[in-house]
Amino acid sequence: MTDRELLELAAKAAGLPHQWCDAWNTITKPRPDSGFFFNKIWNPLTNDGDAFRLAVKLRLEPRFLDLDHPAGPPRVTFHNVAGQVELAGNDLMAATRRAIVRAAAEIGRAEK
Repeated sequence: MTDRELLELAAKAAGLPHQWCDAWNTITKPRPDSGFFFNKIWNPLTNDGDAFRLAVKLRLEPRFLDLDHPAGPPRVTFHNVAGQVELAGNDLMAATRRAIVRAAAEIGRAEK
């Protein structure tokens, strides 16, 4: 699944009005006081705050696996959706954000 598909499905799961912006490769949201887009960029793949708010809104529960195991890279999973595991490698924050978005996308895909 592309980053665009992940972000659009995650926004759907969170109930966010959104529009894709090709210029910025991200989702944009309207400000509450205007009907125009391009007022707020939303990208939980790159923004810790957006990812945290998404996880809280959807009540996603993080699990950090093998953090102290030297034989393999740490993994991050969110247990509201089975199978959403990201290998952290050297960037646990990026893996956590991506795991949140993947879990949210699965929720969005399941919604009608």
